[in-house]
Amino acid sequence: MDVRELKKIVEIMNQNDLAELEIEEEGRRIRLKKAGVEPVMAAPAPMAMPAAMAVPAVAPVPGAAAEAAPAADDGLQTISAPMVGTFYRSPSPDADAYVQGGSKVGAESVVCILEAMKVMNEIKAECNGEIVKVCVENGEAVEYGQPLFLVKPA
Repeated sequence: MDVRELKKIVEIMNQNDLAELEIEEEGRRIRLKKAGVEPVMAAPAPMAMPAAMAVPAVAPVPGAAAEAAPAADDGLQTISAPMVGTFYRSPSPDADAYVQGGSKVGAESVVCILEAMKVMNEIKAECNGEIVKVCVENGEAVEYGQPLFLVKPA
């Protein structure tokens, strides 16, 4: 991460009144904390909204057959968001999705893009198997660690 990216992150923290921010990307972790400011845990932070928005993505669509959520003991692997950002299923609006239910993936397969601070980050599967479920809608904001895909290991 270069100094310009770091300055942008600090600017975003200031604009959103964030006291602390942790980013993990490609095996590196950066934690920024404002000196002399204690994080407030009593009220939800502005960044908590995307988690609430994730609920409709798994709610059944009226008139459609309800899909049972796979249990944790089904042996499925989760591809989770490595950062906060906006989820995109394809490289451009008119392109096909990288993957969909039933797609086979390898460790180096690109499964989606997460846009963070106007930077498009390709997210790789980092596992081998078959996509069972896409957990997020295209264009939806996601949080760090939020499940993006469920994969049946090969």
